[in-house]
Amino acid sequence: MEKRFEKYRGIHPGIILERELNKKNLAQRPFALSVGLARQSFNQIIKGKRSLPLSAALKIDRQLGIEEGTLALLQTHYEIEKEKKKLLQNNRPDMQLLRKSLFWDTDSEAIDWIRQSRAVILRVFERGNLTEKKEILRFYGPEKIRKVLTDNTNTAAAVQWDKAV
Repeated sequence: MEKRFEKYRGIHPGIILERELNKKNLAQRPFALSVGLARQSFNQIIKGKRSLPLSAALKIDRQLGIEEGTLALLQTHYEIEKEKKKLLQNNRPDMQLLRKSLFWDTDSEAIDWIRQSRAVILRVFERGNLTEKKEILRFYGPEKIRKVLTDNTNTAAAVQWDKAV
């Protein structure tokens, strides 16, 4: 992959393709036809609504003078990022067992359950009920909870650990 495209990893290749066409003052319709794509399909690729097929990516690379495989690699990195986001969304505690009032000061949909684990654990063990504590215990596991609560200087949360286990 060309160095100048490294920074675009995780971004849909259609967006980068549109920038390259604009830089070279190339119209989308004739370019789409030159690489064997229907203009509607090409437009959907440019808008990020459709993935870039491998065969088309190689033809576009050749037409634009880009190193072979660059757009295909960008498509792959985009799909990897999309899948990682999907996995992160599914990697969360059962929200039906946690009261919304427990996270009153933040949007519970925006919580990064992995990166903000310490804050979540402390809050639930300080303010949560037994059902909420058990769900957080199930989600993070006893080792992680024990470590957070014993490392914390707040003894109230550590006492709650003993009650939950």
